[in-house]
Parts: sequence; structure tokens; C-alpha cells
Amino acid sequence: MKSSLKLAAFVFALIPTLSFSQGNTVNDSFNKAKQLLERQVYYDHRVTLYCGAEFDEKKNITLPAGFIAQKHQKRATRVEWEHVVAAENFGRFFKEWREGDPVCINNKGKAYKGRRCAERANLDYRFMQADMYNLYPAIGAVNAARQNYNFQMLPHAKSSFGTCEMKIEGRRAEPPERARGQIARTHLYMAAAYPRFRLSDQQRKLMTAWDKMYPVDAWECERAQRIEKIQKNENSFVKNACIKAKLWKN
Repeated sequence: MKSSLKLAAFVFALIPTLSFSQGNTVNDSFNKAKQLLERQVYYDHRVTLYCGAEFDEKKNITLPAGFIAQKHQKRATRVEWEHVVAAENFGRFFKEWREGDPVCINNKGKAYKGRRCAERANLDYRFMQADMYNLYPAIGAVNAARQNYNFQMLPHAKSSFGTCEMKIEGRRAEPPERARGQIARTHLYMAAAYPRFRLSDQQRKLMTAWDKMYPVDAWECERAQRIEKIQKNENSFVKNACIKAKLWKN
């Protein structure tokens, strides 16, 4: 009994020194998050994550030379806001997504579940869905093709989009090198900031490796600073790396 009390005392003594990441608690609207990103974060750096395509204030994209979209051609000329940690991949940790909720009844009396129910019934889900650290501009056709697929190295696959080195094969996606560091630090942030969401061991190992292999650059640091100012929380995986690289503006 005494040993148990000593262990408990030791654990409680440690609590003040532990550092917990906190997610978004400011904005629970996905639409508002997209507007804030467009107007206050990407206003002078309108470039998509995966393919480096430029877009204008009306969301029209200038496709890179040699870009090919086999499917979703209508979405290829428009920018969309991609959840790098796919909404389904964190949404399925919510009971409302998996099973529904008593409030999720449509006007015909039929129950529903999935994203629409999670949005309606759970505030925590809405905060996660609207977290700007997890939202990036992407060519609509690329966003559509990626779906909710996890990221993985696909050494034998060919690019799915011509000169844009985004590979999608067998329900997996390999992003171009230009995006891997940002993708990694976003995954690590989401897993740290939201206790509901868990990375698999395989995904965590990959993201940890990409974090080390692909360091922050000036834009990733500027983006994180702008989001921190709006959303009132930090992505420490980006911020600490930016401070170390002397790219964080005081």
C-alpha cells in the first residue's frame, strides 16, 4: 500500500513539468477555417502543397506544365482545402461517425452516421475538422484521388499526375518530396494535440523519418506563425524546428 502511495505521489509530482499539446479550441467551422486560410494565411503564397501549382484569389489554378489528371478533370482547375490527416481517418475515432447519434435523423425520419453526424453531434470533431494546421491547398483532382489513403513509400509506382510526382496505388499515396516534411509534422501534431486520434506504429515511424529528412523552410515557418496568431495554439513540431533553424520571427 505504501509503495502504491509513493508511486502515485511521484506521478502527481511530475504532472506540472509535463508538456501537453493542445489542438484547436477557437473555431469549429470548417468553412470559416478555409476562409481564414485564404484571406489571412495564403494571401501572398497561393501555392498548392503537392504539386506546387499557383492559384488566384478566385481559386482558379494554373496547372504545372505536363500535369495530367486521368479522373476528376472538372476538379483539376480549382483549388480545394485538403485534410492532410484525412477527415475519415480521425473521424472514425468518434462514435457519432461510426454508429450515429440520436440527433442524427433526417427529415424523413431516417438515421444517418459518418461525417455529417459527427459534424452535427460532436463539438470536438468540429474543432478537429476546422484545425488550420491540418488544412492545405491542393489541386481538386489530386484531393479527390487521394481520398483518405494513408501515406507510404511506393518505389515501384509511377506518378499519377504526369509531372506532379504524386503517386496513388493500392489505396496508398506517396507525396512528392516537396510536401513530405509538412505532411510529417502535421501528422505528429494531430496525434499529439488530439488524444482521440492515434497514428499506427508504421505511420508514426514514417512521419518521424520524414520529419528528420525534410526540414522546415521559410514558408512552412511563416504559415505556422500566421495560424498560431489566428488559432491561438501552436504546432510545436514546426515551431521548435523553425526556432532551431532561426526561421521563427519574434
